[in-house]
Amino acid sequence: MKILITGGAGYIGSHVAKHILKETDFNLTIIDNLSTGFIETIETLKTIRAFEFVNLDLSDWNDLKKLFETHEFNAVIHFAASLIVPESVENPLKYYLNNTSNGTYLIKCCIDHNVNYFIFSSTAAVYGEPKLTTNDKIKETHPTNPINPYGQSKLFIEKILKDTAKAHNGFKYVALRYFNVAGADKGGLIGQSTKNATHLIKVAAQTALGKRDKMYIFGDDYPTPDGTCIRDYIDVDDLALAHIKALKYIPKNESGVFNCGYGKGFSVKEVIQTMKEVSGNDFEVEITDRRKGDPAILVADNTKIVNSMGWSPKYNNLKLICKTALEWERKIK
Repeated sequence: MKILITGGAGYIGSHVAKHILKETDFNLTIIDNLSTGFIETIETLKTIRAFEFVNLDLSDWNDLKKLFETHEFNAVIHFAASLIVPESVENPLKYYLNNTSNGTYLIKCCIDHNVNYFIFSSTAAVYGEPKLTTNDKIKETHPTNPINPYGQSKLFIEKILKDTAKAHNGFKYVALRYFNVAGADKGGLIGQSTKNATHLIKVAAQTALGKRDKMYIFGDDYPTPDGTCIRDYIDVDDLALAHIKALKYIPKNESGVFNCGYGKGFSVKEVIQTMKEVSGNDFEVEITDRRKGDPAILVADNTKIVNSMGWSPKYNNLKLICKTALEWERKIK
């Protein structure tokens, strides 16, 4: 099988590439414009085995079309996207152009060149602000109601994939809705290298190592046991393995959307306390005002992906996730 990964120099894309290179004999091509990905990550991946890397921006439609004309891909795994929620509110056109418009053209290239399998990096942000109690979990059938252009731009692609699959016999897709992805490669090969990341575990690791003077909790008056938001944190390697499962699932099954999470949530305070324990550093934390649009609880019901694909998480352990994130952060200058 010949696989194209878009955004393969980035955090999640590179972990999926790592597993493909290590655990399959698939022929792999990665494209990335290196705006948020890293050439060092590509060079590290090449130490596993050879693959093709093309420095290409998805907005270069002519070059993208030529790539499809000169390769016979069987499947596309699409990660390349803008993903900072506050930025999407400030600059919505960037998100609709990059995520939705360029993503749509990528799907068109698949149709025009008989690439029948498409795995899409979606997000729990498509659910918006679900009204849940502490024990509630979100099913794929939960209403979608994004509250920012980032989530909306991803949901648009889900809808475009659904309509395209209806119109073109043989074309299938899997949309994986990620919850909160964290951690790093267990052997220290790759990790989340972005310095200005906003993810809680990344920020906590940076603070534990003194790269930040302190970190913030945005609101402690939510309707949760300790007043802070609850999220479902999924290890990046478990998420990567879900993509491998999807590659094997898609040829013989129907298209669909799947939640990617553990079905268990941790509060902001619990995550920070875990990072303090793992790092041995009682770093400074300040409580400040809520951020607009932060749901109190966001936990996945993962029954569908477990039952349909046989996905069995290996790293469902918050301490391990924090430990690998911290160890990777030590390596970053």
